[in-house]
Amino acid sequence: MSVSITIEHAHKQFSAYPALRDVSLRVKQQELVALLGPSGSGKTTLLRAIAGLEELDQGRVFFDATDMRSLSLRDRRIGFVFQSYALFKHMTVFENIAFGLRARPRRERPSSAEIHKRVGHLLDLVQLAGLEKRFPTQLSGGQRQRVALARALAIEPSVLLLDEPFGALDAKVRKDLRGWLRELHERTGQTTVFVTHDQEEALELADKVAILNQGVIEQIGSPDAVYDMPENAFVCEFLGEANKLPVHVAGGQAFFDDTPVFGGIGLNRSGPASLYVRPQHIKLADNGPLALPGIVERIRRNGAVRRLEVAVRGYAKRLELDLASTVAPAIGERVSMKFTSAHIF
Repeated sequence: MSVSITIEHAHKQFSAYPALRDVSLRVKQQELVALLGPSGSGKTTLLRAIAGLEELDQGRVFFDATDMRSLSLRDRRIGFVFQSYALFKHMTVFENIAFGLRARPRRERPSSAEIHKRVGHLLDLVQLAGLEKRFPTQLSGGQRQRVALARALAIEPSVLLLDEPFGALDAKVRKDLRGWLRELHERTGQTTVFVTHDQEEALELADKVAILNQGVIEQIGSPDAVYDMPENAFVCEFLGEANKLPVHVAGGQAFFDDTPVFGGIGLNRSGPASLYVRPQHIKLADNGPLALPGIVERIRRNGAVRRLEVAVRGYAKRLELDLASTVAPAIGERVSMKFTSAHIF
């Protein structure tokens, strides 16, 4: 039942505020795509436009070759999952999942036996078998979100859309549900688009990530591509952590003040620029070519690594680097740093 989604030159404006500005996007059949961006970037507006809940001022949305403007909301067969679950509190888990099937016109409604069979299959799929007689208030947040997903899947949607599906859950439950949703997607092959502001969630779950900012898509690509090869400064700063160092580019090298700190830059580039380097791409090294001296001012634990904050002469901020070794320099110790990878914008 899955289809491809094509958005062409979508534009949507609220009063004087453009929520979408000439956005184009292609989602392949059975692909899982994340719409990632800060608040107000347009990601939820784009999701609602795909669903037909928001009418575009300009542009078109296609499912395969069908222009969605020619179909009613019911005929679009959209499975939509909200952050707030939107479950019917007076209905059991079974009746919540069966709701979309029972609400169909009589000529399209499955038989009672078929509804029971389909709901039973979905309960197994979302790992809630045995809970069908409970009410939403008797479930945990993670269980309620799985009921909402099962209800969306019950109508056999052509597209599954999720708006911040795990945003209301605590970190541990979110992490567990991410793995479960990826596994569910691989089993169902549903074309899926989900909105999130959680970078880790997007990178872990999606086949492709579209990064939005102020109504435009800044970059689209695989999680590896957008993280390792950002196309501009916004993507680099937004996705993950990065130190930003003012440099001057000349002769294929980047200089901080008069100190060369990074090489291998194309000779066609020159002049002032910003060098972005992630904490994991800075290592401690002996003095030598492309080494930047500094003084360790703070050491703190950051998960499995130690995060060093190093003061650099002539730079107002501290450079942050991750040290995986159990041996760390002392606070106040002079060190030399080398950048193993960096981006120049």
